[in-house]
Amino acid sequence: MTMKFNEVNESYSMAEAIQEAQRCLNCKVPQCRKGCPISNEIPAWIHELKKGNLGNAISIIRTKSNLPAVCGRVCAHERQCEGACVLGKKGQHINIGKLERFIADFDAENKLTHEDLSEKKRGKVAVIGSGPAGITVAGDLSRMGFAVEMFEMEHQCGGVLRYGIPEYRLPKEVVAREIRHIESMGVIIHRDTTVGVETTIDKMFAEGFDAIFIGTGTGKPKSLQIPVYMNGTLLTDSDGNPRSSEALKGVRLATHFLRRMELYNEGVIGHDEVSVRPGHRVLVIGCGNTAMDAARTAIRIGAERVDVVYHRGIENMAALRAEYDDAVKEGAHFNWHSSITEIHVDEKENIKEVVIETKAKDEESGAETVTRRTEAADRVIMAVGATPNTRIVRTTSGLENDEKKFLITREVPYGMTTRKGVFAGGDVANRQATVVHAMQDAKLVAEGIARYVDAVRLMKEIGE
Repeated sequence: MTMKFNEVNESYSMAEAIQEAQRCLNCKVPQCRKGCPISNEIPAWIHELKKGNLGNAISIIRTKSNLPAVCGRVCAHERQCEGACVLGKKGQHINIGKLERFIADFDAENKLTHEDLSEKKRGKVAVIGSGPAGITVAGDLSRMGFAVEMFEMEHQCGGVLRYGIPEYRLPKEVVAREIRHIESMGVIIHRDTTVGVETTIDKMFAEGFDAIFIGTGTGKPKSLQIPVYMNGTLLTDSDGNPRSSEALKGVRLATHFLRRMELYNEGVIGHDEVSVRPGHRVLVIGCGNTAMDAARTAIRIGAERVDVVYHRGIENMAALRAEYDDAVKEGAHFNWHSSITEIHVDEKENIKEVVIETKAKDEESGAETVTRRTEAADRVIMAVGATPNTRIVRTTSGLENDEKKFLITREVPYGMTTRKGVFAGGDVANRQATVVHAMQDAKLVAEGIARYVDAVRLMKEIGE
């Protein structure tokens, strides 16, 4: 398999970074800070950068962010800090993301800063999952004086950062570097440990943890139930119900495809275990950033043609415009107001073609027309969202989820579930969004955990 997974966006040189930083107006009421979900002190660290004080700059950034090198690369800057920059009115916003990335990379390469380890006497907290939410909770609580242990089911940490965002957008060494920083703060990480299998929440409490955070994200794909036909006949199961399209070996969840691609790049699996092959005709359902990642990855593998199929228009897509533009430049084709309504397979149940329906509305009469066409296909990749795995709920008494399998949480203390002392945040609690939004939510949960543990300890002291 010939693939191009080198990082596509280049960093600044020192001179370029300082020159860009010098354009910042250092506004008295910084709109960029308001646009940042975690209220990053943007003008303050840019001011330090333009004076050449990179150590001060990264120290300011880390007061708010545990993932500066990641956020500098994958945050939705155009919709957040850069979109709010006052210079953006003239189309000349400060390239905040690129500056943050430069500072974080420079700090790591030159080992400028080292955080002082605080005494871990305030309490003991377990963090399940090492994605953006888990890393944020672990980092924030460690700084607050908590002893934190992280439990990760995979061999490598990072969650979606490691297995869901392609190498060309987020090099895995950058993720590993951020994990090493968390460990340097005193966080203990247990890899290859699945909660609900190797251990349970009840066992964790028995081992002395004061609180537990669940940040396991979503892992079960939503089902579209596209009808499957073989030689013109609808395939059904033993009960006579239509066969699930998700059961076909040619249909894959986008996150599963991206994860397998990363495992292949790491040398863990062979190329025969990656579903897309050179020469394949691939259709991606959905139009968020994950769909763009799947489409662009399939192109890099060598797919003959990649089509993105989306039931709404370009103005409604969840993907960043920059990600869409890059996908178009790299050769992806887009089908707006379209849906795959049938999948046709051969006798071995290999996908051979799909039926696509496209809706069009006459602007004058308002009448809607629907056209159908059949396209050759080898693989269908679904980027339509997912729901949480229920393993932890099934193995934990008193822990409840809603009808969509998301964990139920409360506002006070923020993030606590129906099980006392167990907290949740990010995707698993149905607060699904970008990396930085997961961090925003996790920071609030970390505060909730700290207040809860402090209150319980105080009540014990009073009782004694």
